[in-house]
Amino acid sequence: MSDFSTPSRPSSLTASETAQPFVRQNLLEPVAAPARRSPFRVAGLFNSVGNAILTVLAALLIVFVGWQLLRFLLLDAVWHGTSRDACLAEKTGHAVGACWPFIAAKLDQLLYGFYEQSQRWRVDLTMLLGAGVLTPLLIPQVPFKFLNGIVAFIIFPVVAFVLLVGGVFGLEHVETRTWGGLLVTLVLSFSGISASLPLGILLALARRSNLFIVRWIAIVFIEFWRGVPLIAVLFFATYMLPLFLPSQWSIAALLSVIVGVALFASAYMSEVIRGGLQAIGRGQYEGAAALGLGYWRMMGLVVLPQALRLVIPGIVNTFIGLFKDTTLVLIVAIFDFLGQLRASFADPAWATPVTLFTGFAFAGIVYFVFCFGMSRYSQMLERRVRTDRREE
Repeated sequence: MSDFSTPSRPSSLTASETAQPFVRQNLLEPVAAPARRSPFRVAGLFNSVGNAILTVLAALLIVFVGWQLLRFLLLDAVWHGTSRDACLAEKTGHAVGACWPFIAAKLDQLLYGFYEQSQRWRVDLTMLLGAGVLTPLLIPQVPFKFLNGIVAFIIFPVVAFVLLVGGVFGLEHVETRTWGGLLVTLVLSFSGISASLPLGILLALARRSNLFIVRWIAIVFIEFWRGVPLIAVLFFATYMLPLFLPSQWSIAALLSVIVGVALFASAYMSEVIRGGLQAIGRGQYEGAAALGLGYWRMMGLVVLPQALRLVIPGIVNTFIGLFKDTTLVLIVAIFDFLGQLRASFADPAWATPVTLFTGFAFAGIVYFVFCFGMSRYSQMLERRVRTDRREE
């Protein structure tokens, strides 16, 4: 006998009674509202004795560190002065915090390095053009993104190179060895980011290729650059690369470093993008093939847009790491922002006990602003992508 037999009808009910639907005559009693819980308890801050102790200790630590930073950076800081005497406690007669006159005195050096002072307007113009090109590209509501991308990643680098290097159109030639400060940091970062993303996409596609030779060339390239530290890459690009070039050729140290950084970053970027490609279902490829799309149109119109959406955090994380890794170029005698700052510490006119801490605090603020801005922008893109997918 089956275990799923229909139960028999009670004998006390007639067939007409069982056919009538049941209608409740009285309303159900209202259910009491759930007890309101404290947000601290919901967050798990005070839901146990141990968590309460840890919460109090963490809060005290945050208050202590925050108060010390506030005192050093603002309350006890020195804001005006023309020499080290303004930042010496024995001269002022009170505790001295950050020595901001030191930053003001070295600001031009931190921004431009040793770029000729009469030609610094070219650096300002380049940065202004860069901001004008990138701003509409980063705002989702602005149209013509394709044309804007061509201007930002093809036309603008050429214009920036002409402006910064000179030697044409009546512009005075400026050697790249005189560049330094934030200028070098931005040039290295923008060049590395602009080159590593398309190279990373090509490498990721090559590593997933069905062609044996193409796939293994990509694998060897990626694993080689991922297995070598960036410091070794910088040394090789600066000191060993000229040995492999013809004797009549010469390459600027900054250009060789840009090439090395771009190749190094592209290897990591390719793995990030390959992860996004693997997350795309096989149905997307089959659907694109059913529509008659070729390989490159399928990748450009169907697969890559979805894959890049999925790996936005990984891409931005690679960009942030590349921006911070530019500080390593100091070991090959290229003075980026941090390197220029460390060089300014050698000035005896500003030698005080707080000069070192002030400089590194200022550098930390600058790097935090750039990295935090990239992080928040990526989060905004993620939220927008999730909203667009829900609307679809």
